[in-house]
Amino acid sequence: MRLLVTGGAGYVGSVCTQVLLERGHDVVVVDDLSTGHGDAVPAGARFVEADMVEAAPALLAEGIDGVLHCAAKSLVGESVSAPELYWHGNVIKTLQLLEAMRAARTPRLVFSSTAATYGEPESVPIDEDAPTRPTNAYGATKLAIDHAITSYAAAHGLAATSLRYFNVAGAYQGYGERHTVETHLIPLVLQVATGRRAEILVFGSDWPTGDGTAVRDYIHIRDLAEAHVLALESAQPSTHRIYNLGNGTGFSVREVISCCERVTGLRLPSRDVDRRPGDPAVLIASSDKAIAELGWRPRHTTLDEVVADAWEFARARGD
Repeated sequence: MRLLVTGGAGYVGSVCTQVLLERGHDVVVVDDLSTGHGDAVPAGARFVEADMVEAAPALLAEGIDGVLHCAAKSLVGESVSAPELYWHGNVIKTLQLLEAMRAARTPRLVFSSTAATYGEPESVPIDEDAPTRPTNAYGATKLAIDHAITSYAAAHGLAATSLRYFNVAGAYQGYGERHTVETHLIPLVLQVATGRRAEILVFGSDWPTGDGTAVRDYIHIRDLAEAHVLALESAQPSTHRIYNLGNGTGFSVREVISCCERVTGLRLPSRDVDRRPGDPAVLIASSDKAIAELGWRPRHTTLDEVVADAWEFARARGD
């Protein structure tokens, strides 16, 4: 297939592009490099540095079989303090992309959504029937886009899939996590290992968990990319499918820090501080639906493997 990847110079987009190329697909990447990196676009993909909305009509008119939509604003804290950036950058721009796809009769869409659509869960593991009650504008905008996609699928025959994933980590084929503003635990801990950060802050040590720290589900980026490829290849007209993607196993903050120490061979200082408002104690995904319907299964399931790949990427870059 000939495919367009929006945000393909970012973390998820770059690895998805690499895996699509390995599967023999022809890939065009469009990214304005506001948060992405030009050297993260895999060799073999055509790269168009431009605003997604401005470039999409002409690119889609060339004949695109499907769009993998990874471009988004994704900082939870920023979405709370500046929600207008998220409603415009995520929702309005995606609606413009959907209109461009409709005009060009582009048949397939895979949307990178998020577990933030669920907010604080009533129970874990979280499945697709869980109530969607986002607690920040980031999650709310992603949920709004999911609703828009559902209506486009019903009215215009779009074959669409939304993938709601949890904590993505690791690296693949030299492509990994490079955020100017880093908020994710594993790269933050590894920044302590490389000397870029003095210590790691542990937000809450009195959670109702085994060791008192919050528990999260970490999915390897390679497994996540495979799910995107399977979703593109199996899309059905007039259907909008939604799948949760995760490892299915929870790891506490202290377990992550200990794993990073084990992998790096270094002692990594940490300091307990107060909980952050709105943080749930445990977030673990149920991926049973994706396993049953997509034929997908996470294969890189140990925390050591996830951290080792992230550490190799960080050392290779000197980060």
